[in-house]
Amino acid sequence: MKNMKILKRISILSVMGLALLISCDDSFLDRLPEGEVANTDELGVGGQETAVFGLYSQLRRSAVGQWQRYWFGSIRSDDAAKGSTPGDGAADGTAFNDFDYVATNLLSTSWWNAHYEIIFASNEIINIIEETGTTDEGSLINAAEAKVMRGWMYFELRRDYGEVPIITATIDNPEDAIAPKATVADIDALIESDLTFAAQYLPLTWPNFPGRATSGFANSMLAKLYLYQENWQKSYDKSMEVINSGVYMLDPDLVNLFEIGGDNGVESIFEIQQLVTDNENFADNYFLSQGVRGAGVWDLGWGFNVPTQQLVDAFEAGDKRKNNTILYSGQDDNGFGSGTLPAVPPLPQPYWNKKAYTKQAVRNEFNMNFNRWENIKIVRYADIILMAAEAANELGMTSEAVDLVNQVRSRAGLGLISVTDQASVRAAIKQERRVELAMEEYRFYDLVRWGDAVSVLGSLGYEAKNALYPIPQEAIDQAGGVLVQNPNY
Repeated sequence: MKNMKILKRISILSVMGLALLISCDDSFLDRLPEGEVANTDELGVGGQETAVFGLYSQLRRSAVGQWQRYWFGSIRSDDAAKGSTPGDGAADGTAFNDFDYVATNLLSTSWWNAHYEIIFASNEIINIIEETGTTDEGSLINAAEAKVMRGWMYFELRRDYGEVPIITATIDNPEDAIAPKATVADIDALIESDLTFAAQYLPLTWPNFPGRATSGFANSMLAKLYLYQENWQKSYDKSMEVINSGVYMLDPDLVNLFEIGGDNGVESIFEIQQLVTDNENFADNYFLSQGVRGAGVWDLGWGFNVPTQQLVDAFEAGDKRKNNTILYSGQDDNGFGSGTLPAVPPLPQPYWNKKAYTKQAVRNEFNMNFNRWENIKIVRYADIILMAAEAANELGMTSEAVDLVNQVRSRAGLGLISVTDQASVRAAIKQERRVELAMEEYRFYDLVRWGDAVSVLGSLGYEAKNALYPIPQEAIDQAGGVLVQNPNY
């Protein structure tokens, strides 16, 4: 009976459309037809792996890999604004821009639900492996992939909502998904446990399967968790473990980094995979929703998540990153192949996110204006270097911190910083994180964890309570009073 129940669980995962078979030639983007169950030993490694591949499919098709990502992490900062047009009907998005948080916001509800859907699917895999007692290498790797996904999902929920329910059991009925809030300490303990397990059993690389989670991704997320905890020694150690692995390097070509040629490149630690061909479209609205909102050849998207004047002014003279981050209305696009963008008006915004923009030649190749083919970069090597620098500086190793920061500055064509006191190095690190990771959903969270959000964002309507979003009302209602709202909402 127990084995039949386990078999049913794996079959359900496949029938739900989660099965995703990996091709050794591309990445895991060749999938089973919708609803078809894998022809494998369902209780063995093959069945487990099929379910694991489904997790990657969920990343693409759920809110985790959609525009919700930048509403939470980018538009709430001083570097980005909603964009588009005043009459676009995006009231839920405007709420992020204006810090007008409500528990019924649909973008927040879908973000919450998508994270828990991936957590529940990860729980299925983890519990199946534990129930069967399999400890072969393949099973341990499958469990590690599920745990790195669960740890990542809980990290983002903890970061956006604070105390959230911990659910690790398999969901056999709706009541199994009802739980009270857990403390941040307990959530962090689960994240740390999951990521530590994943770092131990995941490989350094997947030469034939680009896009699968690696030990580098697990260690990167551990470093990030410790950074948020201000556990500087552990954050430094994990960051340096990634750096010293020898797997990653800064991409010397900044333009290539944010084009399709940079997908799964030398700087990539983890990306949500996309694919668009003549016959298939395994993609989302993340990039197309940020495309230039124009007409004709400039009808490239919906025009959301646009750089602010403050961000434009934040770049130093000669910083190569500025030209790879800011796309200017009314000016030549600096070699991207489409000529001069129209001015404002007719375009509704003066600046656009160039990291979401693609060359005309690439658009012609795919025969579409909307960018649906580039991967979403979740963690890249420059972030790890700057995390290591921040941790090193807080530990009093200012000289090492300066060396790390200068690696990133050198790639950007800037001179080396020479400050040596901790406060000045701290300020330099904050500046480098801002311009290096601009428009990539880091800035708001950095301001909050640094304690700078009120002073930087206060004039935009930010209050201390806005560090966390209210728990979705839908989740509270479904929990029947077991789950309570965040304070001040």
